[in-house]
Amino acid sequence: MIHYKRTTCRICGSTQLTQFLTLGPTPLANSFLKSPEEFALERSYPLDVYFCQNCSLVQLLDVIDPEVLFRDYIYVTGTSSTMAEHNRNYARQVVDRLNLSKQSLVVEIASNDGSLLQCFKERGVRTLGIEPATNIVEFARERGIETINQFFNSQIASQLVARYGKAQAVIGNNVLAHVDDTRDFIDGFRQLVADDGLVIIEVPYLLDLIDRLEYDTIYHEHLCYFSVNALLHLCDEAGLSIFEIEKLPVHGGSLRMYAGNPQKFGDHSPQVRSWAELERSNGFTNFSRYQRFANQVYKNRQNLLSLLNSLRDEGKMLAGYGAPAKGNTLLNFCDIDTSLLPYTVDKNPMKVGLFTPGMHIPVLPVSTLVELQPDFVLILAWNFAEEIMFQQQEYLQKGGKFIIPVPIPKVV
Repeated sequence: MIHYKRTTCRICGSTQLTQFLTLGPTPLANSFLKSPEEFALERSYPLDVYFCQNCSLVQLLDVIDPEVLFRDYIYVTGTSSTMAEHNRNYARQVVDRLNLSKQSLVVEIASNDGSLLQCFKERGVRTLGIEPATNIVEFARERGIETINQFFNSQIASQLVARYGKAQAVIGNNVLAHVDDTRDFIDGFRQLVADDGLVIIEVPYLLDLIDRLEYDTIYHEHLCYFSVNALLHLCDEAGLSIFEIEKLPVHGGSLRMYAGNPQKFGDHSPQVRSWAELERSNGFTNFSRYQRFANQVYKNRQNLLSLLNSLRDEGKMLAGYGAPAKGNTLLNFCDIDTSLLPYTVDKNPMKVGLFTPGMHIPVLPVSTLVELQPDFVLILAWNFAEEIMFQQQEYLQKGGKFIIPVPIPKVV
C-alpha cells in the first residue's frame, strides 16, 4: 500500500485531531519527472494538516510508504556552503561538550551523504551512519563514512548495540519529522545511546513555520511539526530528559534538542520548561492560533499570484531559483506553472534536466540565469536566499532582481 490515513496522534495516541489547513491534492515533493511522457501518470495525495488537542503536535495523517519516499532520494546535504559551515560548528560543539576521543562512537540516523559525520571523522571520532536512500549511501561510502543502508527503528537499534556497542552521541537531523511511528523511533535513540551520552535531534521549529508563514515546508515527507511542548510529551513517552534546547537559523528556523538518561541528567531543565510555558502563553497550544495561520496562508497565495501576474503582464521575464521540496509545495498550492515560471535553476546535478512535480517546470543549470538574464527570479529555496544572492552578483549587476515569496511576497 503506497498511501494510508492515520486516525491517532503519533505521540500520545489521541483521536482528538482537528484539521486546520488543506493545501490540496499534491504530488510528492521530491518525485521529479524525467520527461513529459511521465506527466499523465503522476499521482497526487491529500496534503492536510491537523492539530492534536491533547499534546499539541501538528501533523499530517496521510502517510506515504517510506520505501516510495526515501529509497531513491535526490536531496543531498553537501551542496550548500551554509550547511557545510553549520556541520563544522555542530561537530566541534559536540566533540568539545562530550570530550570525544578516537574510542568514542557517534551515530547519525538519516546520515544522507555523510557530510556531518565527515566533520566528526576529521576530528578523530569513530562514526557510523544509518541511511535508507540506497543511491545516497554510495556518496557517503565514497567519503569513507561507514554507512548502513536501513530504515532506523528500535529493532535496528538493538542490533546496532550488539554489533558496535553504545554511542556517546546519537544524532538525528531533520529526520524525526519524517517518521510515522515516532515513539518507536525515539525509543531506538534511547536504546542506542550510552547512559552518559547524548541524544541530539534537530527539527524545524513549528513556531517559526507559523510566525514566518513558512507553509511551503509542509509536504508529505514532513509528517510532524514540532513545538517544545510536543517534544516534551515525546521524550516523556521515551524516558528521556531534555536538558537543553538551542535555537538555530537553518531551514527557516530550527531547534536542536539535547536529551539523555534522566538518572544522569535529572528532570527536564528549567530552561526547557520555561520555553514550553512561553509557547502556551502565546497561544501555540490553542487551535485558534492555527486557524489564523491558515487564513494568512490563503492570503499569501493571493498576494504572490498578484505580484507574479502583474510582472508578467508588464512583459517582464520570470524564472525560479532552486528546486527544493518546499518549492514544489508552493508552486502546486499557488498553481504557478510554466506560464508564469518558464524554468527554474538548481545547483544539484541530480535535479538538472528534470521537471518539477505537478507544475512540470524544467530544472536548468544555475548558469542559465546569466545566459538568459530574466528580469525577476523567484527564490524557491528562500532559506538560502542570502547565499544565493551573494553567489549571483553578476546577475544582479546586470539589473536582475529577486523575489522572496514568504512571509510577504517582496522584491529584493
